[in-house]
Formats: sequence, structure tokens, C-alpha cells
Amino acid sequence: MSRTVLLLSAAALLAVGALALGRPPPPPVTDTTHTVALPDEEAATQVLPLVVSQDTGALSLEGKLSGAWVHSGPSEAFAVLEVKAHAPQERRRVPVNVALVIDRSGSMRGQKLDDAKRAAREFITRVSEEDRVALVHYGTDVTVFPSTLATPETREQMLTFVNAIEDEGSTNISGGLEAAAQQLQKNADQFRVSRIILLSDGQPTAGLTREEQLTALARNLRSQGMAVSALGVGEDFNENLMQGIADQGGGFSGFLRSDQLAEVFTRELEQATSTVARAVEVRLSLPPSVLSVEVMGVNAVREAHAVRVPLYDMAGGQSARLVVKLSLETKPSERPLELLTGTVHYIDVEKDRPAQASVVLTARSTEDAQVVRAHLDKDVRVHAHRALGTQQMRAAAEEMKKGNRRGALDLMGNARSLFGASAAALAGDIAELDRSQAAYEGAQSESEQRHQARQLQNKAIKNFGQENSY
Repeated sequence: MSRTVLLLSAAALLAVGALALGRPPPPPVTDTTHTVALPDEEAATQVLPLVVSQDTGALSLEGKLSGAWVHSGPSEAFAVLEVKAHAPQERRRVPVNVALVIDRSGSMRGQKLDDAKRAAREFITRVSEEDRVALVHYGTDVTVFPSTLATPETREQMLTFVNAIEDEGSTNISGGLEAAAQQLQKNADQFRVSRIILLSDGQPTAGLTREEQLTALARNLRSQGMAVSALGVGEDFNENLMQGIADQGGGFSGFLRSDQLAEVFTRELEQATSTVARAVEVRLSLPPSVLSVEVMGVNAVREAHAVRVPLYDMAGGQSARLVVKLSLETKPSERPLELLTGTVHYIDVEKDRPAQASVVLTARSTEDAQVVRAHLDKDVRVHAHRALGTQQMRAAAEEMKKGNRRGALDLMGNARSLFGASAAALAGDIAELDRSQAAYEGAQSESEQRHQARQLQNKAIKNFGQENSY
């Protein structure tokens, strides 16, 4: 259990499992976060200036720390970074090199395959003659409609190909993705945006079947310049796998409901054809004073004194926020100490070349806790409380999927307590969480409970500052 949660327990802000089980509460601990509100403490009122990158490319980066000072010795601090995508100078549709991959395995029989085929037809009607399209469907084996420009004539052929799909065989997701990649690679040098869109219930039984293998495959395809989106079909689809494929593939995830096929594909194609930056990745450089780092709610890879955070391809107007918790060991210093350097690396689609933007975040170090608390940033405190509470929300969604009703409700209570530490700023989050809890408590069937788990998981993704979920 982190020191942050222990602090909140001691301050009676969080009803942790020890209390629920009748064990005595943990002993009070020294507050080293400087971010979490203490009982009877006056609210932080300062708003520190943002540090903003000076680059003029498709993306900019901005951020700040939780305070202008940190406590010397062992301590914790938060940082918030935000990547923002700017609209291109000339607004125009970007032609895309795209492959649609359709699961036709036995587990898709019935309504799921009907929905997937309807979605494919919707997709075909929405592509442009500028786009190059390949279609793939798979069971145990894989069948391909080769990549071709989407003229009216070829779109008719594509519709015939889709209408002929019948359920059969095992679920060879990796085979479908690999076949799609082969089709895209033939013309990748002629297009600035290449994307694979997977339609599946996410239940692999052939080819690569483990989640880590499939997410690694998506990551490899992304490194070759092909983003991978993963859209779930059927109420019982594997959200964790499909979200993982999208996260590692730099694409988007979502649930294809029968009544929302047009909406999802409109958004997916609009996002793809408005892409201004691809292969987006934030790299965090850590000085020796940073002992450990947690990028809250997103996948991150630690490499020596750096952390890599892969993000999704971005269209103009999109953004991604990262909340980073730093464990520090500093000596008193009146001179600003560099605690975090963030750099976003990406391919600028309009300029068709690599680009980057950077910020350096600094703070002074003191032994005086009052000085630290007098210079806290109120906005970063809110982001920290939201992220800590959202961790509990995500855990609650996982317990919902397992059918652990009591555990899910306890975790939602934890989330509410954490949001309550910034109640004025997070009133909307609290109200939405209360609605989710009421809906979950009123759910009468497993299907309704899964739906509430999915809703809570999607809310968690957005709370963590990510915009790659429909």
C-alpha cells in the first residue's frame, strides 16, 4: 500500500480494507506527498505557471509540479503533463491506408457476427476514393480481400466479400493482424497514415493466445508505422485485451453496440483522416534525486533513468494528460532542482518528419513543511486526487467483472472518499460515481453488471486523461 493511501487512512479520508475487516487502522505516518489535503488544512489557492514547450510543430507539451518547493529528504510529489495536438495550417482530409480485420470464429456466431458484418458494411460506405482498403476475416485460417483504392466499383466488391462471411473455426487474432499488416506494408510509403481496425470479441484460441503476446504484436506493428484500433463485439468481449491492443498499437478501443455502429465508425474514420501526429510517445528523463516514478493509469516502460509512455495517434484538438507520482530524495536547496524532463516524440504528419517538444520541471527543496504547503498548486492537487480515486474506480470495475459485489462497492467508496478530498472541484466526478454505484446496485443480471463495469472502466480511462476510448 502506498504512503499516499496510508496517509489518507490515518486522516480518515479513505475507508480501506483493514477497517472493513475489523483490523485496527494503520498508525499515523509522516506526510511526504505535500499534495494530499490534511484534516482542517486550508485549501491550496496558488496556481503555479505552466511550463510550455516552445516548439511549433503539430504537438506541444506543457506541465507543472505539485508545488514550487518539495520537502528535503525522502518525499513524494506529483507532476501533470499534457500533450496537445494543434489543428493543421490547412484543414484537409488525410487519405488513409487501412485494413479492416473481422473475427468470424465460432464464438462470434449469431448476433455478434451480424453486428460485425453490419459494422464492416458501414465502414465500406464511409471510406473515400482516396483511401486504400484491405479486408481480412479469420477463424482458424485467414481470408483476404487485397488492398485496393476504394472506388465505387471496388466498394461493391468489398460488400459482396463481407456478405459472404460465415462463422467458422477458432479465433486466430494474430493471424488476422499479421495478414492485415502485410497488405498495408505494400503501400505504406505512399500514405502518411496507416491503420488496422480489429473487430472481435477478444477471445483468442489459435495463433498467439496470451494477452502479452497479442499486445506485443500490436506494439511491433505500431513500431512499423501501423496504428492498431480494437473494437469489441458482443456483451462478453474481453475489454482488457482489446484495450491493451489499442494502447500498445497506438489506436483506439470501443464497444460496437448494434445501435451505435455508424457513430463509432464515423469517429474512427474522422480520427484517422484528421491525424496530425503519429507514433506519439512521451519520454520522461529522471535525475538521480528521483528514486521511483509511477505514471498513473497508463502503460509505461522504465529504462534506466528514463520512462517511455506510448500514446495514440492524435488528430487536431485531441490531447493526452499524464499524472506522474515521483518518489524523491533531495537535499535542501535554494536553487531550483530539475526533477523531471518530459519530451514528446512523434511523426508530424503534415511535415512528414520526426519532431519533438520538451519541458523541464523544477522545484526548490526545504526542511520547512510550512513553506512546502504554502506553495502548493491547487490544480495539480485536484489532478492527484482524481488520479488516486480513479485507481480505486478501475479496481472496482475489475471486481465487478469477477462478480465480487462487496469488493466493488468498497472500492467505489474508496474512490468517493478520495474525490471528496477535492470535493468542490470534483463534484461532477462524485455525482457520476454515485450514479454508477446506484446503477450497479440496481443491476439485476450479469449482462447489466458487465455493462456497468464497462462504463466504469471507460470513465477511468477518460479520468486518467486519455482520449482513445469510444
